[in-house]
Amino acid sequence: MSDEEHHFESKADAGASKTFPQQAGTIRKNGYIVIKGRPCKVVEVSTSKTGKHGHAKCHFVAIDIFTGKKVEDIVPSSHNCDVPEVTRTDYQLIDISEDGFVSLLTDNGSTKDDLRLPTDESLLTQIKDGFAEGKDLVVSVMSAMGEEQICGLKDIGPKN
Repeated sequence: MSDEEHHFESKADAGASKTFPQQAGTIRKNGYIVIKGRPCKVVEVSTSKTGKHGHAKCHFVAIDIFTGKKVEDIVPSSHNCDVPEVTRTDYQLIDISEDGFVSLLTDNGSTKDDLRLPTDESLLTQIKDGFAEGKDLVVSVMSAMGEEQICGLKDIGPKN
């Protein structure tokens, strides 16, 4: 053995993995699945019977949770699929900047300024109108696989 010191730098980010494996046959409607590298919510699952020499296959119809696009995939039911780690967090809305970014108050009192306004027109209108009226708004932020997007809104009354 040599007396040299070795320093290893971790290239992975600390914390939870972005996805975890789950057997295709156990994924149900309203669950989550990764299809074509995108986190999706399952809206329909159908399972075909096995052939003479084959596996039963699961046919997934899902909606991308960030873009709203419909995607489909067929996977043997005994194989593993990637399931995204999806979290939903509520933040209080502090400000909306001119360039479409929002300023949110986190639980620990700091601000989160890296999120854009949602692309969904009705949600965007509700947020802008509520903010203009001076209401206290709480936005729900869904995050999965390193992506985040505002997906909901709650009105907690007028500002004091």
